[in-house]
Amino acid sequence: MPGDGPARDVTAHAAPEPGTLPAGLARRLAAAGISDISDPVAAWRMLREAEGPRASGIDLYRLAARQRGIAAQDLSQAERGALARAATPVLIPGYSPVAHRRRAREPVHLVPYDPEWPRRFARWRGRIRAALSATALRTEHVGSTSVPGLAAKPVIDIQVSVADIADEARYAGPLEPLGLQLSNRDDVHRYFSPIPEQPRELHLHVCQAGSAWERDHLLFRDYLRAHPAAADRYFAGKRAAAVTWRDDRWAYTEAKTDIILDILDDAEAWSRATGWALPPASAQGEGVAGAAAEFDPD
Repeated sequence: MPGDGPARDVTAHAAPEPGTLPAGLARRLAAAGISDISDPVAAWRMLREAEGPRASGIDLYRLAARQRGIAAQDLSQAERGALARAATPVLIPGYSPVAHRRRAREPVHLVPYDPEWPRRFARWRGRIRAALSATALRTEHVGSTSVPGLAAKPVIDIQVSVADIADEARYAGPLEPLGLQLSNRDDVHRYFSPIPEQPRELHLHVCQAGSAWERDHLLFRDYLRAHPAAADRYFAGKRAAAVTWRDDRWAYTEAKTDIILDILDDAEAWSRATGWALPPASAQGEGVAGAAAEFDPD
C-alpha cells in the first residue's frame, strides 16, 4: 500500500519553462479551437466548456502565469486567490461561503496512514448519529483516511446522506453543539468544519441521498480499498501535488483532478463488472459497500 517508498509520478503535466504552456495544455487548447489566450479566465472558461471537469484550476493558473512570463507556482497568493474566486462558480455551481469565523491558512501536510483514523471516525459517527438521529440516512468514512495504508492529511472526512439537503434546519442546528459550523454550501453539497477554536479533526460533508455526489465518493473509496495499485497511483498524484502546492490547499485539490477522474473511470468499469452498489442506508457506514471489502478525496 502507499507509503514513503518510490512511486510513479502521475502528474498530468511536466513543469513547463516559465512563460510557456505545458505541451499537453497547448494541445488541448488547440483541440478546443481556443487560440486567443490573452484573457486567461475567458480562455479557461472556454476550455471548461469543451472539456468539462478535465479543465482544472491548475490550467487556469498556467494560463495566467504564461501571460506574466512566470511559472504557475510563482503567482502571488493574491493572484492565485483572485483566480480561484473567478473559477469557483464554474467548478462548484451554487457555491456560497457561510461561516464568518475562518481558520488561518494551513499548509498541506501528508502523513503516513494511521490505524487510529477508523477509530476516530467511529467516535465522530456516534456523536453525529446522536445529534441527527433519523435525519442521517447514511454516515460514511470517505476520503484518503478511509483507505487502509494510504497517506493523507490527518483529517477525517465524513459523508452524511440526508433525504432533503435543502432542509438545513434538520441538520445544521443539531451539528452546532458538536462544534461544527456550516462553512459553505453549493448546489449538491454542504460542508461543515470545526470552529477555529477546535482542532481540525474532521471535515463533514452533507449530501443528498441517491445523488451522484454520494455515489462517486463511496465508489472511489471502495475501488481504492479493493485495488492497492490504484491507491499507489493516487498516492503518487497526491504526493506530487503536495510538494508543488504545499502553500495552496485549493491548488492541491485541483492538481489531483486528472488522477481522480482517471481512477473514477476505472472504478465505473469495475462497478459494472462486479455489480457494486451502495449498501442499504440502514447500514449506516459500518464498513462494507456492495462488492468491495470495504474518496471529496482529500
